[in-house]
Parts: sequence; structure tokens; C-alpha cells
Amino acid sequence: MTAIAHHIAAHYHGDSIATVRLTYDARLLRRKRLTCEDGSAFLVDLAQTTSVNAGDAFVLEDNQHIMVAAADEPLMRITGDLVRLVWHIGNRHAPCAIEQDAVVVQREKVMRAMLEQLGATVTDFDGPFTPEGGAYGHGRTMGHDHSHSHA
Repeated sequence: MTAIAHHIAAHYHGDSIATVRLTYDARLLRRKRLTCEDGSAFLVDLAQTTSVNAGDAFVLEDNQHIMVAAADEPLMRITGDLVRLVWHIGNRHAPCAIEQDAVVVQREKVMRAMLEQLGATVTDFDGPFTPEGGAYGHGRTMGHDHSHSHA
């Protein structure tokens, strides 16, 4: 019988039986079979699609926890005129992690071309991606409907 998680414990600091590493995109889920680092598997069956953060834990039916960690993924570190560059990244509703002297986005050739055309220095690397949340500090910067056109 497969273990099932119906809930998430946000910012969990207790004991866990395993860890599952997920990319940023894979951390948006509702129902999915996941495999932990130790090879064990479990089913996530949440009431609604949820954005899970690194440091959260899936709560199994027997009240055991599986930690969520951010998996390494292909990223780009951007430096240059950051105010201008971040405006253009935000205008495309792309998730972005903010560092002291750079910003990080997922590696994508169209985004790279735009940023380089704007004078950015773009450096590829692989690492965990934990971008800023939505406008109020949580959620995702996904497609939206706020009563205006981008045309």
C-alpha cells in the first residue's frame, strides 16, 4: 500500500522519515506520485493545486512527515542594470530570485536573448531555485487576470 499525503506542514522543523527533492515547477502540484531520495514513493493528494516550498513537509496519513527540498535545476544569474532588468523580467511574469548583486531566473533561451540585448551579463549555473513569492510575499507569479491587456 502506498503512503498518501493529504496535507502540507509549512516551514516544518520536526523529524521526517525521508526527503523529496523537487524543482520549482514540480513544487506546484495537487495529485502526483513522488519518489524520495531513498527510493521510497508516496502519493500526494491535496484538495487543491498548491505551491509547496523548500522547507515544507508532506504529512502522511500516519502523521509522519516527508521533507521538501529544492532540487538543482538549470538557472541563469543576471547582473547589470538590475532595476531595468528586473522590470523586464517582471513584465514577463517570470519567477525571479533576488540576490544582493544579481537576480536568478530559470534558464530559457528567449529570456537570455532579451536580457543580453538589454546589456545584462548572463551566467549559467545549476542550483536550487526559490524565487520571490507573489505581490504579498506568498504564492506564485503565474498567469494572471487583473483587468488589463498587455497588447
